Amino acid sequence: MGKRGGVGTGERSGPATVKRKERMPASTRRRGKRGVDPSSETVCLANRFVDGFEAEVLGAIDESWLLETLSGLIAIPSWEGRERGAQEYVATVMDGLGMDVDIWEIDETRLARHPDYTTEIERRDPLGVVGRARWRDGGRTLVLNGHVDVVPPGDRSRWTTPPFEMVRQGDRVHGRGVVDMKGPLVAGLAGVRAILASGASLRGSLLFQSVVGEEDGGLGTLASVLRGHAGDGAIVLEPTGLSVATAQAGALNFRLTVPGRAAHGALRHEGVSALEKFMLLYRDLVDFERERNRGVDDPRLEHLRVPYPICVGTVRGGEWASTVPESIRVEGRFGVGVREDVVAARQALEARVAASCARDDFLCDNPARVEWWGGQFAPCETPDDAAIVRVARGAARDLEVGAGEVVGVPYGSDLRHLVNTGETPGILFGPGDLREAHRENESIRVRELVEGARAVALCVMRFLS
Repeated sequence: MGKRGGVGTGERSGPATVKRKERMPASTRRRGKRGVDPSSETVCLANRFVDGFEAEVLGAIDESWLLETLSGLIAIPSWEGRERGAQEYVATVMDGLGMDVDIWEIDETRLARHPDYTTEIERRDPLGVVGRARWRDGGRTLVLNGHVDVVPPGDRSRWTTPPFEMVRQGDRVHGRGVVDMKGPLVAGLAGVRAILASGASLRGSLLFQSVVGEEDGGLGTLASVLRGHAGDGAIVLEPTGLSVATAQAGALNFRLTVPGRAAHGALRHEGVSALEKFMLLYRDLVDFERERNRGVDDPRLEHLRVPYPICVGTVRGGEWASTVPESIRVEGRFGVGVREDVVAARQALEARVAASCARDDFLCDNPARVEWWGGQFAPCETPDDAAIVRVARGAARDLEVGAGEVVGVPYGSDLRHLVNTGETPGILFGPGDLREAHRENESIRVRELVEGARAVALCVMRFLS
């Protein structure tokens, strides 16, 4: 089914096989043009800008297949580095659609030599999966990208449904990953399925990257790009509500270690609380965030209250309830401007912390330490006149989805690897509301998934026409 081989960093020799033990949709195998499954949802495409053949393909998006396939993928827990089963499942789906599937073992030791490699999770056997569909020669190559890894479910008692079981309640489906981003990934596959079943005569080729490790740095997409899976345009299927995002901010994980001086709790004034010193620094970081965002004038980001946030996510410290804490360690993420140099951004935070320490009697002699670790998401952008931007904006307009104008997003993603390393102009464009992600009871409307499948299908047909 899969084919090995390839060049570039991020690959090691040795066969990779795809197991077929996962629960699969009965209707996965590609059908002929006259055997296209009708969608379970009636589609009305009255917009005069969608031609007859496009409408036929979009009307063939099979909601039942989409939901059945997504249910099988949600049922495979794929967090904290355990993504292989999900990758094998997606590879089998791609094979069932008739795509040529490239499957390879990612050599993380070799990949780690690349300057854009970052990770937070130790993985034993990361797997790369890219499906290819080819049409007539002489056309462009379009890349679709989606990740199978998800964030941890958190406190399961806060879920009203099992996180790794897709449950439909009314017009919404629930489960970890239905928004970020197994749902958009499967919606993309549903769109590709309808095109392949239609017998459409396109020009060029389609690469569908199913990747691991997006949530903690993007090693899967980096490995795919370095293997040669790049193109003339790319769509990363992150949940943008089908708005076309041409710019993404950067996000750099940082660690701040704040010293203190221990003392008995009964004599706390004789010690120096690291927690109190951290609070001084934290208040200054809040001011720093305000200052950095005050002058942002990019119209793509004007809908955001804080385009480049500084967030402290964890705080750890102290050894004993009745002891003044001698050290506090905090970890967070530092937002980077769309056109800001990453090195300069790091230096700006380090300088701000140093200046804050210099104003304190204790910290001036015992300064806090800044470290950079884990996910280091560089910013990126794609010009508004790029072909993929024009095609996606036209598709969104003709399907009457999204915000209408191009937007920017305040978070990092795998788009940077395609744009910066792969030199492939790309966008973020997928169904779902980001506010539903990374939280309990993650959910998405079924209609959003179907609309996402149609939007992807229309983009593919027009980019490769």
